[in-house]
Amino acid sequence: MAYDTNNIFAKMLRGEIPAIKVYEDDHTLAFMDIMPQADGHTLVIPKEEAETIFDLSDEGAAAWMSSVRKVGAAVKKAFNAPGVVVFQLNGKGAGQTVPHVHFHVIPGSIADLRKPHAATQADAELLSEQAEKIKAALND
Repeated sequence: MAYDTNNIFAKMLRGEIPAIKVYEDDHTLAFMDIMPQADGHTLVIPKEEAETIFDLSDEGAAAWMSSVRKVGAAVKKAFNAPGVVVFQLNGKGAGQTVPHVHFHVIPGSIADLRKPHAATQADAELLSEQAEKIKAALND
């Protein structure tokens, strides 16, 4: 199947729709999930066009994982979390809701994920406040 260049993450990467950005480099973008499963729920995506992890180049995967590690450490610090849940879904059959490969980075434990995936939109102001906490932790 061909990559859908009109998916929401592709539009974010092109600047066509807004994102509450946490981190960006030449290869990746991290932003707040607008339908979070817990406070601090952040998404990290590669800028490379790939629907699943299996479509991503080795170079893209390496850059993406580096950013996941960096953002994950900042999320953990920003929310004073005992741990961080990092997960990634591949294809509709696995529950992937946006056809652009992405990692979920969520402070806390799997037991803290009380909201279902992609169910309820959060308040943009709250997400912006959480993004600022994560950005501050990235700069420490």
